[in-house]
Formats: sequence, structure tokens, C-alpha cells
Amino acid sequence: MTAINQDRDKAITLVAMSFVIFMTNTNDTSLNVALLQIQTSFGSSVSGLQWIINAYILPAASLVLTSGTFGDIYGRKQVFLTGVLIFTIASIVCGFAPNVSILIAGRIFQGVGAAALMPTSLSILTHTFPEPKQRTKAIAIWSAVSGLAIIVGPVLGGLLVDIFGWQSIFFMNVPLGIIAFAITSGSVQETRNLKKQSIDLPGLLLSIVFLVSLTNALTEANTGLWRSPLIVWLLAIAGFSFVAFLVVELYSNHPILPLKLFKNPTFTVVNIAQIIVFFTFTGLLFVFSLFLQQVQGYSTVETGVRFLPLNICFVIALLASGWFATKLGWRFTIAAGMIVAGVITLSFLRVNANTEYASVLWMLMISGFGGGLTLAPITAAAMSSVSSDQTGIASAVLTTSNRFGGVLGIALQGTILKQWLASDLTRSLSTWNLPSHLQNQLIAEVLQNGAKVPINLPANIAPLALRQAINSAFVSGLHAVVLVASTALLVGALLIVVFVRSNFKQVNKNSPVSISNRTNYE
Repeated sequence: MTAINQDRDKAITLVAMSFVIFMTNTNDTSLNVALLQIQTSFGSSVSGLQWIINAYILPAASLVLTSGTFGDIYGRKQVFLTGVLIFTIASIVCGFAPNVSILIAGRIFQGVGAAALMPTSLSILTHTFPEPKQRTKAIAIWSAVSGLAIIVGPVLGGLLVDIFGWQSIFFMNVPLGIIAFAITSGSVQETRNLKKQSIDLPGLLLSIVFLVSLTNALTEANTGLWRSPLIVWLLAIAGFSFVAFLVVELYSNHPILPLKLFKNPTFTVVNIAQIIVFFTFTGLLFVFSLFLQQVQGYSTVETGVRFLPLNICFVIALLASGWFATKLGWRFTIAAGMIVAGVITLSFLRVNANTEYASVLWMLMISGFGGGLTLAPITAAAMSSVSSDQTGIASAVLTTSNRFGGVLGIALQGTILKQWLASDLTRSLSTWNLPSHLQNQLIAEVLQNGAKVPINLPANIAPLALRQAINSAFVSGLHAVVLVASTALLVGALLIVVFVRSNFKQVNKNSPVSISNRTNYE
């Protein structure tokens, strides 16, 4: 095959992998703007809307490791195409759903398809671009397309929902899925692990139980039910299944998650860094969305527009990160991005209820750039630290870190926000000498109704005074979240500096990268 043909095939493969990631991520981000219309269409409760989201997250998070292993055994292209097919058919089911139950069922299958797409697409890219510098640039483009969906999704979804109805956000996946299937079938080469493997069924089941129970616990805990029997049981099941999973994987001849991967400090630490980055930014976006709407009174559309500068800078950094990493090395690029994001995140401590948007605009932009700078080199460093027969499971672990970080960010930062808001508001209400049962009633009503001022107030509390107290309490919770997020980013940067090698030149002939270049593929 000539160099021109090789370059063409590489470009087509990159387009196909980016195309599918854009499809799935746009579907995720556009769904949020359709929830209100779905609720009106079906008369759904808030709980039903939550399950429309969770029905996708649970299989997408819990089946990632499984799909990575299937890709290594049966072929990454084959598993990828299966994922595209499942996701496309599930989208049709969602679009024609006559009720919430069918819609939730379709979302479950969308999550199954998505679980197959992320790790296999990354594994295919790793094989297609074996040279580390090319790989880093390709992953940067792939990541940037993923980030572009964050910008395009809400806008595109809003237009489609307004013109054609909520069903259109699912139907748009059909032509995209068909195109992606055709491109991948015709141009992408099949790769698999040539070593004989078998399915680690006990490990597979335990990993699903662990991730489903933990994800479900963290999701439910975000509603403020940490001490409920359900959460306690879910966390107990998660803890037991995780310990059992580690024991099974330690002694299995064909583990679904080879624990020896984590003997490599680079692989271990960049996965921790990925969890931290998604923990920070997913949680902060969630909290700041509430701040802009509930405290500063912006509408949903106005809030989305105010996040555009952050998202744009995030995507620009993703595109630039490949260049930075090839010139300056993984360690410097990742650490610099996390330090920049951490320091700027800390500056949000200056924000109060009356802070003008113009005052935080530059913080949002620099914070987004710092976060975007980290993801492509994190992925490249992780994938270059394993041998070629482990790229499927390595990409699956990275994807799990991504999703786990996001779930953890919303659950923990949401809980911190609510706890601080309730505590600070309690102190304010105490100054009005209210009985404790009235304090608890007011606080519960404020938390339940999105920080709105209750209608039936005691005579000695002016609505304006309570509004100010609620805003002050919310800002107190926001500051607590900011402090936790900033600390996490700076600790992550320190881990990167200590444990991750600085650049490509340090890869020697015995390293996993060199081994991967000598491995035969079908």
C-alpha cells in the first residue's frame, strides 16, 4: 500500500470515528433541551425525566469494560459496527415511543450501543495511528469533535425541537448512523488481539453489578437521600461486588480487567487525572447552571449562551493540545492545563450573588482552555503506555474513568452545594428566632423548589430578606464546591508531574509503545 493510500485510509478512519462520537455526544447534549416538551407530551413526572437520563447512563457506564474486551477478542471494527447498529435502531424506538416506558427502554439500548462505541473507536484510532505524535494529533481532533458536540448539541437540539418536536433529536441519529456504518464498513481495517482469550463471565457480571449499583447510588444521592436505606444497600452492594471483582480478576486466567495495567504508573495516574477533570468540569457546569438561573435569574437559553465562551475555549484547547503535547510532552501539557484550570477555578471564590457576567467571562474562558488542554494528551499517554493487544481494554478503562468522573462530579458537588446551602440558610433563619420545625420546613421547601422563595412565610420574615438569605447561602455552597474542585485539579497536576514521563523520547525499545509497534494484527 502506498503512503498516499495509507494517509487516505487514516483520514477516512479518523472521520468515521469522529463522526460517530459527534452523533452520540450531540444526542446527549440536545436531549436536555427536549425534556420539558417530553414531560408535556407524556405528562411525565420529574422522576420519569430523571430515568430518561439515567436509563442511558447506567448501561453506558457499566458495559464499557465488557465492550473493550469484546473488541479485543472478536474484533474492534465488528464491535464498533454492532454499537452503531444498536444505537441507530434504539434511536428509532425512542423517536416512535408512545409512552415514557418505551422511551426509557429505547434509552437503555442507546446506552448499550454507546458503551460499544467509545472504547472501540479509541482503540481503532490507536491502531490506525501507531506513531505517538500522529496518534496524539488524531486523538486531539477526535476529542475536539466530541467537544464540538457540547457547543452544537443544545443549539441544534433546540432548533429541531421547536420546529419538528422532541422526536426529531432521535430521528436525526438515523442518517448519521447509516453514514457512519457505511464509511466504517468500507474503509476501516479490522484489528483484534491474536492471543487466545475467553470471556471472564464472573468478572463481567461483577463489574456490571458494581458499576450499576454505584452509578445508581451516586445518581439517587444527588437528590439528598444519602442516608436512605436504598442508598446504603446500593453502596454496600457496590463495595462487596468491587472487592469480589478484584479477587476474581487477580486469579482469572483471562481477566476482563488485567490488574497488571495499573502497575504502569503512567496509565494509573492519567486515569486518575481523567476522573478529576470530568469530576471538576461536569460538576461545576451543573452548579454554575443552577447559580445563573436560580440566583441571577437568567433563562435556560440565556444560561446556555453564557457557557458558549467556555465551551469554545475548551474545543480550541482540544485542537491545540496535540501540538503542545508533541512539542512539550505529555507531562507538561497535562500538568499545565490542570494547574491553569485549578488556579482559575479557585478565583471563582470572588463570585457573589450580584457579580456581573462580564466579571467572570474571562475566568470561564481560561478555565475551559485549561480543561481542554488536558484530555487529548491524557488519552494519548494512556494508550501509548499499553501494548497493542490491550488497547481495547485500556480505552474502555479510560471511558469508564470519563463517565465515572462525570457522575461523581454531579453527585458529590451537588450534595456539597445542598449541604452548605442548608447549613448557611439555617444560620440565617435562626436569627429570626424561628422554631426548628419551621426552619426545617422552609429549608426543605427552598431545596425542593429550586431555591424559590416560599409563598406562605411567617409574618416576621420579609420575602426580600429571605431571597437575600437564600442567595447568600447558595453562594456559600458554590464557594465550597469551587474549593473542592480546585484542590482536586491541583492534586491531579502534582500526580502528573511526579508519575508521568515527560515526552515521547523517553519511550525505549522495551516500552509498551515499542512492543505495540511490533505486534501482528489480522
